[in-house]
Amino acid sequence: MAARPPGREYWGAPPVGIRVSETIKVDIWSDVQCPWCYIGKRKFEAGAALFDGDVEVEYHSFELAPDTPVDFDGSPVDYLSQRKGLPVAQVEEMLERVTGIAESVGLHYDYDSVHQTNTVISHELLHYAKAHGRQLDMKERLLKAYFVDGLHVGRIEDLADLAAEIGLDRADVVRSLTDHAYLDDVKADVAQANAYGIQGVPFFVIEGKYGISGAQDPDTFAQALSQASAEKSKEKNK
Repeated sequence: MAARPPGREYWGAPPVGIRVSETIKVDIWSDVQCPWCYIGKRKFEAGAALFDGDVEVEYHSFELAPDTPVDFDGSPVDYLSQRKGLPVAQVEEMLERVTGIAESVGLHYDYDSVHQTNTVISHELLHYAKAHGRQLDMKERLLKAYFVDGLHVGRIEDLADLAAEIGLDRADVVRSLTDHAYLDDVKADVAQANAYGIQGVPFFVIEGKYGISGAQDPDTFAQALSQASAEKSKEKNK
């Protein structure tokens, strides 16, 4: 299999001999601590599998709570109750509901073990991974680490361990995150989200034209991809 070009990662057939012009590009704004983003990722993957074509995916940074401390002193229930001003019982009911929906797509959320944190440094890591052709793998590992494994995704050493798990150079990751080498890229993603008017995630932008908000059903994604593909072919054949 040919090596993947840095920064390009694909759903569908491997990018051997394909023409980029025939690939549908999907930009996804997402946060590592967003429960609907992981659910939406699974639903999008299912939709992409239904689509008869190749899809290039690029993740972009979005911080749901940029003011969160790296080591929040409390549980996700405490955090959401304090931030949203909701009764604890109501927050627990909300988390129970989202956990059930996650189960329906094969994800086993463990909110009792979640470390509420600031995610900006994890977004820097995702940009580092993108530069090394491993963004999709890194995104999946970070989401699983946060929601399923109860690992910390807001500290450099912990993030470096996760990066090493997928084959990235741990020492170089530590250097990059310590130097904040990709912080400007994170800020650029956030600025682009603001320009698009994105106020919540996940948010999917197909071919730079069509926006889909939220964790929609797989059929919705498949139909949107098919429509974009048909329009792209029509424009190409003009």
